[in-house]
Amino acid sequence: MLTKIYGSAVFGVEATTITVEVNIDKGIGYHLVGLPDNAIKESNYRIAAALQNNGYKIPGKKITINMAPADLRKEGSAYDLTLALGILTASHQIKSASIEKYIIMGELSLDGSLQAIKGALPIAIKAKEEGFKGFILPSENAREAAIVDDLEVYGIDNIKEVIDFFDKNAPLQQTIIDTKEEFYKKLDFPEFDFSDVKGQESIKRCMEIAAAGGHNIILIGPPGAGKTMLAKRLPSILPPMTLHEALETTKIHSVVGKIKNMGLMNQRPFRSPHHTISDVALVGGGAYPQPGEISLSHNGVLFLDELPEFKRGVLEVMRQPLEDREVTISRARFTVTYPSSFMLVASMNPSPGGYFNDPDAPVTSSPAEMQRYLSKISGPLLDRIDIHIEVTPVPFEKLSEERKGESSVEIRKRVTAAREIQTQRFAELENVHYNAQMNTKQIRKYCKMDDASKELLKNAMERLNLSARAYDRILKVARTISDLENATDINGNHIAEAIQYRSLDREGWLG
Repeated sequence: MLTKIYGSAVFGVEATTITVEVNIDKGIGYHLVGLPDNAIKESNYRIAAALQNNGYKIPGKKITINMAPADLRKEGSAYDLTLALGILTASHQIKSASIEKYIIMGELSLDGSLQAIKGALPIAIKAKEEGFKGFILPSENAREAAIVDDLEVYGIDNIKEVIDFFDKNAPLQQTIIDTKEEFYKKLDFPEFDFSDVKGQESIKRCMEIAAAGGHNIILIGPPGAGKTMLAKRLPSILPPMTLHEALETTKIHSVVGKIKNMGLMNQRPFRSPHHTISDVALVGGGAYPQPGEISLSHNGVLFLDELPEFKRGVLEVMRQPLEDREVTISRARFTVTYPSSFMLVASMNPSPGGYFNDPDAPVTSSPAEMQRYLSKISGPLLDRIDIHIEVTPVPFEKLSEERKGESSVEIRKRVTAAREIQTQRFAELENVHYNAQMNTKQIRKYCKMDDASKELLKNAMERLNLSARAYDRILKVARTISDLENATDINGNHIAEAIQYRSLDREGWLG
C-alpha cells in the first residue's frame, strides 16, 4: 500500500514542505531515497526500537520510502516520527483518513519518547501558508510553533500519543498561545541597569546616542575601566522590539534550536562570542548552512570583547554584513540568506599592555608593538564603526558614591522618542528604520548642514585625514544627536560632538 505523509525541511530561515511517500510491497528490504543524510538513513534503527517498545513493529516486507522533492538534500533526525507513522499507516497497523492534513516532525528515542527539533517556527509558518490543518511535534517545541495563529499545534511526549490520536481518535491537548500577550510580556526591570554604573557620564552619553540611532560603537580603554560592564547594559536602553522584529528574531533562533519551551522572543538578543571563534561560526555556513553569531544578533547587539584578539580573517568577513545587513551563503546546489541587522559593540585595550592612555600607569609597549597591535583591526572595518570613544578608569571618589546614576528606564524613554522621530522620517522607505541604516543618497537628503557646520566638518576632515565613509558616519551620528534634542536641523554643536566620537582617527592612535 502507498501512503503519503508530510514533514518539512528548513533552508535559511524558510521552510519547504517534504512529501514522504511510503510503499510496502512483497519482498524484503528497506530502501530510503530522496537525498537523505546519514542521520535519516540511521532512522530505521530508532524507529524499529521505538515501535517495538510500544507494541508495534516494522513489517518484514519490502519498504520503499521516497522523500520528495527528491533533488533536495534532507538532513537531521527530525523525520523519525514522520517515517514511523508512514510505515504504520502503509502497513495497516493504524488507520487514519486525516493524517495527510498534518505536518508531523520529531526525533524518536528508543523508548518512543520525542526529542526537540530545530526550526519549528518557520515550519509552522509554512504549514499555515499551505493550508495544513495542524502541526504535530515534540512538546518542547509546541509553544514556539503555537505563535502561528489558525494552525492546530499539538505537542506530544511519546509516539503512542500520536498513534492513538490517529488510530483511536484519542484527544490531544492543543497548545494555544495569545501572540500579542506573549509579545507584551516584558521584564519590568532589566538584569543589567545603567544605574549600577558609577561615573562614566560621557560614555553613557555615547551609549545613548548609539542606541538612539542604531550606531556601531567601539570602546577603547585599559583593563578594569568598565568597557564590558557598559556594553552589557546597552540592550537595557534599546527601544522595545516591534512584533515583526520579534517574529524575525524568533525564527532565526528557532532554526538553531534555541527556543525550547519558549514562545515569542520579546527581548533583544545580546551575543558575546569568544575571540577564538571561527569565521564560519561568526558569519554562518558549514556543510549544512546554519546562522552564525551575527544573525543570532539580528535586531539586537553583537559584543566583541578584546577586538584585536580576534583573527584578522574573522573580523574581515564582517565587513559586508555590516554594510548590507544580511549574510548570503552560497553552495553549489543552493543559496541561503540570513538577516543580520545588528548593533556592533566592540571593546579593546589601547595597547598590548593595556595602559597606553592611562595617565597613572607606565607605558610598557614600544611604538612598533602598539602599531602592530592596532593594525590587527583594518581601516575599512573601523570606518564601519560610527562611534569611537575612550574609556578611562573611574576614580575612587566616584566609585564610593552612594548615589545611583540615571536608570536604564529613563535613558530608554529618550532613546525611544528619538527612534520614533526616525520611524516617521523613514516611513516611506522599505529597508530604513533608523539613522545608522541610511545610505549615501539618504544622508544627503536628511542630514543637511548650514555653512558654519560644513566649514567645521571640512576642517576636521582635512586635519584628521578622514575617509569618505567616516564623513558619512559623522553626519549620521550628528543626525541622531539632533533627534535626541528633537531638533529639526543639524547644527554646529551636533557636528562638533559627532567629530569627538572618532577617537581612532586622531593622530597618535594609528600612527
